[in-house]
Amino acid sequence: HFGVKHKEKLKELRADVHMLTLTATPIPRTLQMALSGIREMSIIATPPVDRLAVRTYVTPFDPVTLREALLREKFRGGQAYYVVPRISDLPDIERFLREQVPEVRFVVGHGQMAPTQIEAVMSAFYDGEYDVLLSTTIVESGLDIPTANTLVIHRADMFGLAQLYQLRGRVGRAKARAYAYLTTPSEKQITLAAERRLKVLQSLDSLGAGFQLASHDLDQRGGGNLLGEEQSGHIREVGVELYQQMLEDAVAELKARGDSGPAPDRGWSPQINTGAAVLIPEAYVPDLNVRLALYRRLSDAEQASDREALAAELIDRFGPLPHEAAQLLKVVGIKGMCRQANVSKIDVGPKGAVVSFRNDTFENPVGLVQHVQKNAVSWRIRPDNKVVIKGEWETPAQRLSAADMILKALTDLAA
Repeated sequence: HFGVKHKEKLKELRADVHMLTLTATPIPRTLQMALSGIREMSIIATPPVDRLAVRTYVTPFDPVTLREALLREKFRGGQAYYVVPRISDLPDIERFLREQVPEVRFVVGHGQMAPTQIEAVMSAFYDGEYDVLLSTTIVESGLDIPTANTLVIHRADMFGLAQLYQLRGRVGRAKARAYAYLTTPSEKQITLAAERRLKVLQSLDSLGAGFQLASHDLDQRGGGNLLGEEQSGHIREVGVELYQQMLEDAVAELKARGDSGPAPDRGWSPQINTGAAVLIPEAYVPDLNVRLALYRRLSDAEQASDREALAAELIDRFGPLPHEAAQLLKVVGIKGMCRQANVSKIDVGPKGAVVSFRNDTFENPVGLVQHVQKNAVSWRIRPDNKVVIKGEWETPAQRLSAADMILKALTDLAA
C-alpha cells in the first residue's frame, strides 16, 4: 500500500540505497517497470506445503447460499470474514446476519472506530469468541488467522482486481480448504469492467496466480506514468502490447545513440489513401475488445493465406463479410505489397494515382523505367521520384482495385 511518494521518500534516506519490494499483486506501475526492464523481477510461484487453492464463486446476492456457507464454516469449527465496501453497508448486513443466520455470533469492525476498540474486536475474533467478522476493507492486509477459511464479499463489483485478490488472501492460510463468495447485486446490472474483473478472479483460482492477475490488472487499468506519480491509466489508451513495443523501440534507440551506432529501424507503415471505408463495423462485431483483437491480427496478416484464413474465420463466427470488412482485408494485402515494393505512400483519386517510395529508392530502378516507357500513356516518373499513373476511378471500390493493380505491377518489378 505504499504510494510513489512514500517510496521516493525512502530512497532519499540514502544516496546508494537498494530497494526490495515484496507484494502479492504489484500495482500496474510497478509491474510495468519490471516488464520494461527498469527493475529486476523475481517471482515466487511455489506455495507452502499442503496449501490448497481457495475455491472462488461469483454469485448474485442469495440469502440461502450465504447462510449455508456461513453455517458450514461454523459447524466445521472455523470462522468467516464478511467484507463490505462502505461503512454505510454495515447496518444492512448486520440485519441480514441477525435475521437469516441467527446461529452465528458476529462482531463489527471498521476504520472509524477508536484504535483500542478495533484492537479489542480483532483480539476477540482471533481468540475465537466470534464466528463472523463483519468489516470494511481494513482486513485487506496484515491479518493471518488460520481458522478463518470462508470469505464473503458484499458488492464485489465495487472493488478493484488487486484489492479482491488481497482480500481473498485472508482465507486459506492453513491446510483446510477455503471458500470465497463474491456477491453482486441481484436487482441491477453490473458494469462490463466489473464483470471482467470478477471473471478474471474466478478463472485465476490456482495457487501463486498473483503475477498473472497483476498482468490482467495492468491490461485493464494501464500502467500509469513511469516518471510521475500516476499509478494507473495512460497506457490503456494504446494497449499494453503496443505501449511495450513503443517503449522497447525508444530504449533501443537511446542505447544505440549511447553506443554512437546508427539508430535502429523502428519499422514503418505504408499509407494507402483511396477514400474507401475500411473497418470492422460495430454492428458486425459488437464487442470492442474482440474488434481490437481482430484489428491486431489483421495488421499482421500480410500473407494471402493468412488473410484467407482470417476471412473464413470471420464468416464462420459472425456471418457474411460486410463491404467495409472485405475492403479492409484488401487494404491489408495492398499494405503487404507496399512493403515488398518499398512504397511508403499511395494516393488514388478519381483521375489518377501518385506513388511515393521510401527514401526515394526502388529495388529495380531500370525495370521501373522500362515499365514506365512501355506504358507511357498512363505511367510517368516525376522529377521528385514519384510515380504518377493516370486513370478513371470514380468510386472508392474502383480506386481500391486500382491501388491493388498498381502495387501488383510494382511488386513484380521489385522481385
